[in-house]
Order: sequence, then structure tokens, then C-alpha cells
Amino acid sequence: MRYLLGVAVLGQGHIVVVGSINMDLVGKTERMPKGGETLMGSDFRMVPGGKGANQAVAVARAGGHVKMLGRVGADVFGEQLLANFQDNRIDTQFVQTTTGVPTGVAIILVDSTGENSIVVVPGANDSVTPEDLKAAQDVLETADVILLQLEIPLETDEAVIRMAKGAGVPVILDPGPARPLKPELLAQVDIITPNEHEAQVLAGEEMHSMDDAYRIAAKLVGYGIRTVLLKLGGDGVIIATAEGVEHIPAHKVAVEDTTAAGDSFAGGLAVALAEGYPLRDAVLFANAVGALAVTRLGAQAAIPTRREIEAFMQERGVILTK
Repeated sequence: MRYLLGVAVLGQGHIVVVGSINMDLVGKTERMPKGGETLMGSDFRMVPGGKGANQAVAVARAGGHVKMLGRVGADVFGEQLLANFQDNRIDTQFVQTTTGVPTGVAIILVDSTGENSIVVVPGANDSVTPEDLKAAQDVLETADVILLQLEIPLETDEAVIRMAKGAGVPVILDPGPARPLKPELLAQVDIITPNEHEAQVLAGEEMHSMDDAYRIAAKLVGYGIRTVLLKLGGDGVIIATAEGVEHIPAHKVAVEDTTAAGDSFAGGLAVALAEGYPLRDAVLFANAVGALAVTRLGAQAAIPTRREIEAFMQERGVILTK
């Protein structure tokens, strides 16, 4: 038996992340360079990343039991990333080492406001195919929650969604990097967690106000998605379902780097849902995880632990109930 803010919870949940594994090369600069311009930076770090791997670490640090499915290259980055998974108590039974292609990398610039610009070179992530799912089918079909993103081939994400749908396993899709998706695919997703840019791409509409955000969230629900969690950065999160729309404000924190905010949110959401918390409480928990993540530089280096999350929520007066 474990406790969350004094409330007993039963077990850790069984969460599977299918997605990308990268080494992030992070540089800080006062502002983003213009085309052809060279700027001096103020910091550089090489940290484990990739949206899939970030979410797996977020799940593990938030107290969940997580298995990762993906690929790395047969190189030093791949070795370091596998060791990092072990350090974070992430099951890597379904992480394959691929010869002939490099481990994926992300080149990230972070400006003085904490905003980032990212170039991803997929490498081995492009080798994650529907065939890779066969060995993990039993694990996928018995999961409490499956987490997906769009940094591996779309056909693989589609195969996971079909498999999960057939087994009645809920899927949380982080639709980044942004790309249009067919409504018939979205209709099979239980929860989608787009940021503002991703939501605009999915809906085919621009967002300039909170009213626009409400309308776009409702439009995505109209595609058949059961729950839309539209992340608005410093403006919080919109929860949209067929029953209605609600706005959850953001926590006011000092922003250092927004790189892992969305992935931290997704990992926290999956943990809370797997532990049996209702949707709104799960969003409150995820909101706290994301808020803590933006106060630190880097991707996985910024992801908070369960103890830190609980302390933050207690400090901010966030109470979860079942």
C-alpha cells in the first residue's frame, strides 16, 4: 500500500510507452538566431530525451511501473540511453538495438524566456515497425494505459491503437511533432494531449484566444476522441469531452525550459489514471508534474520525482480524491 497526499492507492499500474528514444543536445542562448546568424551560447548539456523515453521516465519517477518499446542504435548514445533506463527502473525488455543506423538525436536551442526550438534526427526511431509489436502483444493488450507520440512511423502508432482498441486498453496520444491525422484514426484514441500548435494542425484552424481554444477542443471531440486535453502552457489546460469543457489554470512558476513539459504532463496523467483517479484529478496531478518540469533545464533531467510532485501539490493546496 502506498499513499498520495494521505490517500491510499492500490498498486502502481502497468503502463507501456511505445515511442522515440533520443539523445538531446541542448544549448542555451539569449535569443533564437536568425537565418545565417551565429550567436554565442551560455550553456550546453547532453541529456537523454525523445518524447517516448521522456514519458517513460516521467511515469517511473511519478511512481508508475513502466515498460518501454522502441529502438536505439548500436553506438555510444544507445548504450548510454539503455543505462539511463535502468537507472530509472524502466523495463527495457522491448527496446531493441539496431545496427546500421544511429541512435536518434534532438538538437535543442533554449532562449532566455525558456522557449525552445528543436530539430529531431530520428535515426533508429524510424526502424520501429508494426513487426516490433508482436513480441510485446501480451504486454500491450494487458496494460492499464498505453502512451504514444508521433516520433516513430505513423503506421506503427496506428497498429498500436488498433491493438489497444481491440483489447479495451486506453491510449493517450501526444500528437507531436504536429502533423494532420485522419479523423477515423483520432476516433480510436481515448485521450489526446495536443499543445496549441498541434491542436491547430489537427483542427485546421488558427487559435488566437481562449474562445478559439474552447472551440478547437470541442471540434476535436467531434472527431470521436473521448477526451481532449488541450495544453495552453502558462494558460493551463482545457478538458473537453462530449459532456462539456472545463479550464484548469496553470501553476505560476519561474520558467527555465519548456522542453519536457508536455511529456512530463503525459507521464503524470498516465500514472494517476492507472492508480484509479478520475480524469479531473488525473489532470490536476499531471498539471503539477508539468509545472515542476519547466523550472529546470533539459528534458529528463527536469522531470520531477513522486516526492517532489506530492510536496508541490501540498504547497499549492491541490487535493486529489477518489
